[in-house]
Amino acid sequence: MSIADNLLKYKTELDESGVKLIAVSKYHQASAIQEAYDAGQRVFGENIVQEMVEKESLLPKDIDWHLIGHLQTNKIKYIAPFVRLIESVDSLKLLIEINKQATKNKRIIDCLLQIYVADEDTKFGLEYDEAIELLRSQEYSEMQNIRIVGLMGIASNNALEKQTLDEFMELKVLFDGIKVSFFRKEESFKEISMGMSGDYKLAVGAGSTMVRIGSNIFGKRIIKHYKAE
Repeated sequence: MSIADNLLKYKTELDESGVKLIAVSKYHQASAIQEAYDAGQRVFGENIVQEMVEKESLLPKDIDWHLIGHLQTNKIKYIAPFVRLIESVDSLKLLIEINKQATKNKRIIDCLLQIYVADEDTKFGLEYDEAIELLRSQEYSEMQNIRIVGLMGIASNNALEKQTLDEFMELKVLFDGIKVSFFRKEESFKEISMGMSGDYKLAVGAGSTMVRIGSNIFGKRIIKHYKAE
């Protein structure tokens, strides 16, 4: 099947639920992204800053670029001029730097707080109490150029279906609590990004508003290694 056919399959299914499809284009060529764009896709997720910057320079300017991987503070300046959503905010330090770079670019950058929900040590994210502490902090209250619009979480790898669903449901409960406590009057706080190729149906059932699908749309990745800057 073509990229367009793969997209149609997911979009037809997800549109019925009102869930946004993020096409994860990490390690895929700009030409593949262009093919998806020509088929109507506008939201793409990248994990690597250098790769995102290269592709942004080659592709249409109305693409919504989401940074979905672990982000280092010294790399934010490269994506601050154009990134639509940073899904992987996992510390107050990172949020402070995003706000700083957004201010320099005279933009407001939308962000998701990445919450640690997995039962393993390899994932990044804020613990529940850390997320609450961040939102209560003086530093956060003074930020003018970021907007937190929701939460993101990644379930445990190769877990049983029940565990995966439990992790998604825990994130939804936390989202609801944070919404009531901190964003009651802000309609923009509405996104829960959870679910990938293998578990997106469980995520949608648990309340996800965004799912991240990569190889099932684009096919096998061609890995390109980037040198550390």
